[in-house]
Amino acid sequence: MNDAGLEFLQAAGLRTPGVAHGFFTRRGGVSQGVYASLNGGVGSRDDPAAVAENRARMAAALAIKPARLLIPYQVHSPDALAVAAPWPLDARPRCDALVTAEPGLGLGVTGADCGIVLFAAPSAGVIGAAHAGWRGALAGIIEATVAAMATLGAQAKDIVAALGPTIAQKSYEVGPEFVATFVQAEPDAGHFFAPSVNPDRSMFDLHGFIGMRVARSGVARFEDLGLDTYSDEARFFSYRRATHRKEADYGRLVAGIALA
Repeated sequence: MNDAGLEFLQAAGLRTPGVAHGFFTRRGGVSQGVYASLNGGVGSRDDPAAVAENRARMAAALAIKPARLLIPYQVHSPDALAVAAPWPLDARPRCDALVTAEPGLGLGVTGADCGIVLFAAPSAGVIGAAHAGWRGALAGIIEATVAAMATLGAQAKDIVAALGPTIAQKSYEVGPEFVATFVQAEPDAGHFFAPSVNPDRSMFDLHGFIGMRVARSGVARFEDLGLDTYSDEARFFSYRRATHRKEADYGRLVAGIALA
């Protein structure tokens, strides 16, 4: 938590000179109701002014100007984009990962159960941020992010990656069609599913699956903060929790990283 009361978590591997980062919790913002209080989702039905203020506070925590914290229009794709300058809010690119080598530029992704992953190759001066829901992770968003960082001069062996708050296996029940989709695309994915107490249902380990895809990409180090968005209501928003409660909407967490 910083002096302004904004709460964010950090990964040990990303605490390095020249790189600022944070996995922001839901604490320390100005939003009200189901969005209380640090909602970073422009796609939510929250007051846009409140979301803008929340994002400005996150940018300040990363020591950058609000307009230089870039967060894409996420579409659960395997697409990663290299960026070098800000864009207008209404011109956000449709992709699920951003990378840059531009000092003073921040990258962010939002999530409310999906994996939010930050990357850094400090020796090359390259950073990345990826939104890795099950669709994106299965389609290759992790590998695409590493490949995009390589176009800017980073080598996989020098990259550190960290997974922030993400729904845990104990909270992620899925049906047989979900399991079939995974096993068809990834024959070895069966061990990421455990039996549920409910017949014909399974519990999916998104943390483990993302970790496997990160390892496959060849990065030097991976750190999973091991946090469950669903079960920790005090700190994290959760789409699935909101759905189970039949709430009208939900807030979005932000993970951000910037080059000094």
